[in-house]
Amino acid sequence: MTSQRKIAQVFTAKEFLEGAGVRLHRGFSYSRNNIFDPFLLFDDFSSENPVDYMAGFPWHPHRGIETVTYILKGGVEHADSIGNAGVIGKGDIQWMSAGSGIIHQEMPRGSSGIIGFQLWINMPAKRKMDKPNYQEHLAAHIPEFAYATGVKARLIAGESADISGPIIDEMTKPTYIDLELEPGAECEIPTHHGYTAFIYVFEGSVYTQDKSNPKNYTSGKIILYERQGSSVWIKASQTGARLVFVSGKPIEEPVAWHGPVVMNTQEELVQAFAELRDGTFIK
Repeated sequence: MTSQRKIAQVFTAKEFLEGAGVRLHRGFSYSRNNIFDPFLLFDDFSSENPVDYMAGFPWHPHRGIETVTYILKGGVEHADSIGNAGVIGKGDIQWMSAGSGIIHQEMPRGSSGIIGFQLWINMPAKRKMDKPNYQEHLAAHIPEFAYATGVKARLIAGESADISGPIIDEMTKPTYIDLELEPGAECEIPTHHGYTAFIYVFEGSVYTQDKSNPKNYTSGKIILYERQGSSVWIKASQTGARLVFVSGKPIEEPVAWHGPVVMNTQEELVQAFAELRDGTFIK
C-alpha cells in the first residue's frame, strides 16, 4: 500500500530577466536551506512573443552543475566549447553535465512562440571536476506511453511504470516526466522515500496532495512535496492539465554559488572565476 505525499510548499513562478534580456518565469532558485536539493533552479522561458526570448543566452560558463533544457515548441540553437552545436527542437532534451567547466550559448528561436524549460541540478563534490559530458536526445528517442487512463507521459529521465527514459544519471538518480492529463484524469507516481519531488503545472490546473484532502493549483505553480511518502497523487481539473514531474536524490553538501558556477566552498568559487579571467577555466 502506498502513502501519498503531503505538500511541503507551493511557489508561484515569478518574472525575471536573464541572459541578454530573456523574459522568463522562475519557479525556484537556491535558498540557504536548499529545500529542492539536488535541484538548484527551474525556469520557464515560454512565450508567444519572440521579443521576450530572441536575445537569448550568449556565451557563458558553467562549472559544477548539470543543465537540462526541454523544448515543446520552437527551438534553441546552441554551441559549446567542446565542439557540440545544433538545435534543440520540439520534444527534444539536452542534458549537459558541465563538470570541470564548459562555455556555451543558448539562443531560443521561433517566430510563433516557444515553450521551453531549464532545470539546474547540482553535482556532488567528488564529481564537480569531472570531464564535461553532453547528451542530446531527439523527440523520437523519448518514450511516450499511457501512464494511466487519460494520462499521457513522456519519460525523459529515470524509470517509471517499468519504462526507462534515455537519461540515466547515477549522481542524483533523477526522474523527469512530462505528463498530459485529460479532464478529470488522475495518476499516482511512485517516489523513493527521502527523495525530493516537485511538479510544475504549465497548462490547466490540478488537484494534488492526497485523495482525502485534495488541493487545487493552477498553471504557473511549483508544488514541492514532503520527502516522506511513497507516491505523488495528481488529478486534473475539468480543464485538463499539462505538467512536469521531477524527483531526485538529495546531495546534502554545502553549496557555494555565484552566477553560473556552483561549488562547495567560497575558495573554490574564487578559484573558478580567477581561472575564467586568466583563460584556464576549460580543462
